[in-house]
Amino acid sequence: MRKQYDFSHAKRGAVIPVPPGKTRVTIRVDNGLIQWFKDQVHAAGGGNYKTLINVALREYMERK
Repeated sequence: MRKQYDFSHAKRGAVIPVPPGKTRVTIRVDNGLIQWFKDQVHAAGGGNYKTLINVALREYMERK
């Protein structure tokens, strides 16, 4: 590891830009809810629990 790093050309913000049609949000949800989605992803062999939450919300929205 270096003793000093040059951040003079660094940019603030997300490393990966948000794709078009998506908005980054911060919400508070129950720990048990997050764990359930993580367990579902793990049981399926991998993936992203946030994507699974998005799918669940979209399905709910489309049924209304």
